[in-house]
Amino acid sequence: MEFFCYHRDRADSMALRQELIEEHWSFMDQYDRNMIARGPTFGEDGETPSGSVHIVDLPNPAAARSFAFDEPNYQAGVYRDVLVRRWQNTLGRTMWDFPGGPTGGNRYLVLGLGAGEAADLPVPPCKDMLVAYGPLLSDDATTWLGTVALVQAPDAPTARAVLTPGRYADIEVHEWTFGGRR
Repeated sequence: MEFFCYHRDRADSMALRQELIEEHWSFMDQYDRNMIARGPTFGEDGETPSGSVHIVDLPNPAAARSFAFDEPNYQAGVYRDVLVRRWQNTLGRTMWDFPGGPTGGNRYLVLGLGAGEAADLPVPPCKDMLVAYGPLLSDDATTWLGTVALVQAPDAPTARAVLTPGRYADIEVHEWTFGGRR
């Protein structure tokens, strides 16, 4: 089962985040083989981390919650909130398989939260710019809750356009970059 986890940073948590970097990496090392995509998001200045994205393949919802809430930064209070949802890997690949490679171009997390009739289930025609793409689902995978895309695009409005306007309660766009040990 695939899960999308988005940890959003608390304001002024950068020093604590830096203090815990090795604990964070050691924890994530346990999940290397399960990762579909990962990486930090950034605030408006494009440099200050604002959160962490992890898309991971785990056995069940309980394992996903353990992954999200046992993470050292969460335990220490770096994050203000966490979103954990089932996700479906519509592209069938990891970020390391992205034809555009790990560097170059602007990258974005596009997070559309919705309710009601599912939207954007088929892969959009702009497949070449998608690093990862798929629906957010309820734990039992019967209810559509939104769509997540990791996108390489020239700018945030182009990235946002991957999702259908008016079909979501909100569409968030965050600068994002490939993650992992450097």
